Amino acid sequence: MPVLSLLRDLVAVDSTSGTSGEAAVLRRVALEFEGVEEARVAFAPGADGEPTALLVSPAVVAADRPLLVFASHADVVPVTDASAWTHDPFASTVVGDRLHGRGTSDMKSGLAASVVAVRDLLRRGAPVALAVSTGEEVGCLGAPAVVDLLAGLRVGAVVIPESTDGRVVLGHRGALWLTVRTSGVAAHGSTPERGHNAILDLVAVLGRLDDLPLSVHADLGRETVNVGVVSGGSVPNIVPDVCEVRIDLRVVRDDVGELVGWWRDQPEVTDVRVDLDLAAVWTPRDHPWLAGLDAPVSEAPASYFTDASVLVRSLDDGVPVVVWGPGDPTVVHTVDESVSVDAVLRAVEQFGRVGERWAAEH
Repeated sequence: MPVLSLLRDLVAVDSTSGTSGEAAVLRRVALEFEGVEEARVAFAPGADGEPTALLVSPAVVAADRPLLVFASHADVVPVTDASAWTHDPFASTVVGDRLHGRGTSDMKSGLAASVVAVRDLLRRGAPVALAVSTGEEVGCLGAPAVVDLLAGLRVGAVVIPESTDGRVVLGHRGALWLTVRTSGVAAHGSTPERGHNAILDLVAVLGRLDDLPLSVHADLGRETVNVGVVSGGSVPNIVPDVCEVRIDLRVVRDDVGELVGWWRDQPEVTDVRVDLDLAAVWTPRDHPWLAGLDAPVSEAPASYFTDASVLVRSLDDGVPVVVWGPGDPTVVHTVDESVSVDAVLRAVEQFGRVGERWAAEH
């Protein structure tokens, strides 16, 4: 089966974020379109000359004909201890209906299914495209390169084939990552009154988190805040003059200025750096395109963010974006990650039917 052969090849590549394996996956995907005259293959080069994104689109498409884009990512999270796995994380071992390996669910199964479906659809003249990014697992770093590759093309709908167990998920919250600093005055630990303790200042700020102006979205739910990393001080006998905290806010609003402003307005805070600003994504349940997707629609949004957070800022208003793929969301990023073989085969068929319907209607 072509999709399983491709999936095995993709899983065999250790494409941990930030490694050469990411580019290797992009090149392996591009190979699937060699000899397909109806396909145009384009890479976005990075600073080191290695590709950071890939776009496969129709070789010829009318300017007014919108594309259905399947947008995936090539990278995976690290395997920290291969000995803890029951099977080699890069061997694609099949046991029963499960294919095991790092990235099988997140999201090389969705990528492989998209490749096979898009290749077949392009051969039949359908207005579809495949986009593949890098660095998604570390903040959607390659997604802006996908936006650049799509420039000049009209995008009509987007499928993100992430791990949803075959259900159509209508969106997810965005992410705002901040580094917040407090500053003090160093002094000997035996005379703390001669200094000013930056750690205690940060403690005071974090003690006011209940005052953070968090919003609620009817479908995406409540905004949340997580104190992820706190760093400050060097040794016990020095009053710390600097303390920093890294904050992960999951947001439902378009404009995050109020949230950033809250941190900057705290009297103890001396600096706020925005490390990541990803948009929330939501497609209304009554959007007419959803009726033709041939899959159940989830009542809940995805808990994670995707490259859609970057893509939506470049799309026309009203363009539907869904997260929909064969991966199992309960095993992503885990030891013994795996995916259902049947789910992968089913995804190829579903993506093909959706593409055919899109071509008939556009």
